[in-house]
Amino acid sequence: MDSLEKITGKILDSYREVGGINNIDGSNLPSKLAIATICEDLLQLLFPGYHDQEPIHSQHIRRVTEHRILTISDRLRSEVCKSLRLGEPTCPEEEAQRVVQEFLKTIPVVRQLLRTDVEAAFEGDPAASSFDEIILSYPYLEAIAIQRTAHMLYCHNLPLIPRMMTEWAHSRTGIDIHPGAHIHSHFFIDHGTGVVVGETSVIGKHVKMYQGVSLVARSLSGGQALKGKKRHPTVEDHVTIYAGTTIIGGDTVIGEGSTIGANVFLTHSVPPRSLVFYEEHSLRIFDKDRRSDDAWVSDWTI
Repeated sequence: MDSLEKITGKILDSYREVGGINNIDGSNLPSKLAIATICEDLLQLLFPGYHDQEPIHSQHIRRVTEHRILTISDRLRSEVCKSLRLGEPTCPEEEAQRVVQEFLKTIPVVRQLLRTDVEAAFEGDPAASSFDEIILSYPYLEAIAIQRTAHMLYCHNLPLIPRMMTEWAHSRTGIDIHPGAHIHSHFFIDHGTGVVVGETSVIGKHVKMYQGVSLVARSLSGGQALKGKKRHPTVEDHVTIYAGTTIIGGDTVIGEGSTIGANVFLTHSVPPRSLVFYEEHSLRIFDKDRRSDDAWVSDWTI
């Protein structure tokens, strides 16, 4: 049996021989543990009284909020500095401070959007008994709350941290929404497990999704050459997408008011007010505003 000294030696040899996955003598990278605690504190800031063990009285809300902003600001600034200094000899303290201050200014805007998300969940789910139940128990709301905050940092072209935030939410909820996705108001994911929303997705107002929906890119054989290009679908306002559906491609647009049935694999755009579903091994696209037998606008055998 090898001694611990020999095992240590072999692991050290691998550090020398296997590159690309070591950060030895490199810059201090953002801490996953620190980002996790910042996400927890952001949820307290976004939903005061819902993520706390003790109730918050209105006469104490200013003091509590000021303390939370101060602690989030200090810890986030440290992590942003680590992120910004990648490849740089020193930490750009002033830039880190600016990014954090601009980010914190967006919290009221994020809260306004989250209020519409809670409203959409309550209006769209008869199983929801109250806003309290949605905020306390619906995993999608935690995922979209973190995504909306991470999106603000993403818009500052901040490396690493926005993705770390949404992956923290992904690990807790099973919902994977890239921080780059642009999501408008009144967004609701029912159940949520297995939902994937890619980086360049655009989602309009009053969109409802169910579990297992994926908005993804086409084959990524182009790799890094596709970076920065529109790769993921656009979903217009008032669209419902049922469970297990995959929608692919940056040119794919789901027209306003459409309904996409369960387990559909869709690689092309559909016009507004479409009903899309499988029937007898064919993908059918139906104009929801027409009821006659000739109302089928498209029919593909698969």
